[in-house]
Amino acid sequence: MKELRIRMLAGVFVVAGVLSWAGARLWNSLGTLPSVPLAAPVVLALIAVILLATALSIRARLKAQRDRVPGAKGVDPLMAARSVVFGQASALVAALVAGMYGGTGVFLLEYLDIPARRDQAVYAGFSVLTGIGVIASAVFLERVCKLPDDEDDNAGTASTT
Repeated sequence: MKELRIRMLAGVFVVAGVLSWAGARLWNSLGTLPSVPLAAPVVLALIAVILLATALSIRARLKAQRDRVPGAKGVDPLMAARSVVFGQASALVAALVAGMYGGTGVFLLEYLDIPARRDQAVYAGFSVLTGIGVIASAVFLERVCKLPDDEDDNAGTASTT
């Protein structure tokens, strides 16, 4: 399984943001802009909390296993792999959604004198922040579940020099 690449997530964020900004300008010229739902940052924050709780739980269980605590419950490798896949998928979607709301928020900055648009800009800003929280939690979860590198792969082979 490949690691999350922050550059790729940043690219998704930027492309989604630019397309969303352009789409918001176009949509606004044709009529009214769809609103940013209040639930968007709430749902993203909930996903970030779930990912963080999963990472902290796995980290504690791995530490207890390493310290040989009696009765320590081990980590099922399949569950850890599923957690990492969930984290990676969540990070990709969060980058896309945060970029989308970021582009819309940048467009809405022109209309901060209108109270409804100001509220939408605030919701979009919180959506971007919670999207970044999802990405950070997913990266942390991936680091927790990463297997240690085998540093002594060639320690048993004889050197012919």
